[in-house]
Amino acid sequence: MTDPVPPADPGDAVARLAALRAALAQRARDCGRAPDAIRLVAVSKTYSADEVWPTIAVAGQTTFGENRVQEAVPKWRDLRARAAALGKTIELHLIGPLQSNKAREAVEHFDVIETVDRDKIAAALAREIERLGKRPRLYVEVNTGAEPQKAGILPDEADAFLERCRTVHGLTIDGLMAIPPAGEQASPHFALLGVIARRNGLKELSMGMSADWPLAVALGATAIRVGSAIFGARSGR
Repeated sequence: MTDPVPPADPGDAVARLAALRAALAQRARDCGRAPDAIRLVAVSKTYSADEVWPTIAVAGQTTFGENRVQEAVPKWRDLRARAAALGKTIELHLIGPLQSNKAREAVEHFDVIETVDRDKIAAALAREIERLGKRPRLYVEVNTGAEPQKAGILPDEADAFLERCRTVHGLTIDGLMAIPPAGEQASPHFALLGVIARRNGLKELSMGMSADWPLAVALGATAIRVGSAIFGARSGR
């Protein structure tokens, strides 16, 4: 596959973001989809507030993804305040594994939690949602490759888990998320996620990252999560 993002100044996150948006819109049209049906989640994990800020202030990006609650909270407390001063509202996605002892902070600070993957987490989120009266949108993470080292519910357990989320824990689940195994063709994993979503009446599919998002768009992604193609290489951070 050719590079999914047209060339741009590698040091300029604003230019890279503009190139990515153009490529995403074109890919959507090529697949017979409306460009605005696909949300671009800019993955800002490990990047500093100063590195992220131009994409908000100059490019108008307002949807971001973070892996760690403890890293995200102080960074986005500042960035959200600065964005609000410009009349912009940030939508923050938690895209990394969630520990039950971080459920309260996750509910307080994130608008979307994409990594619900076990009953302990579902129960913790349900308690905090009830306690705080704040209802982030929730996605179940599916471990489509059944990788033992990776978070996510196994595909053959997904239907039962989704049912328990709804009936036992009282959660509203909006969609599914997956990260295909590294080094494997992503398409079968994206297709499997779509099958599980349709079977369970879910419309949101968070799938596709910097290297494989064009495939995800073709297979029904409603959100793609892209970091390095916007902000550049993480340089081992």
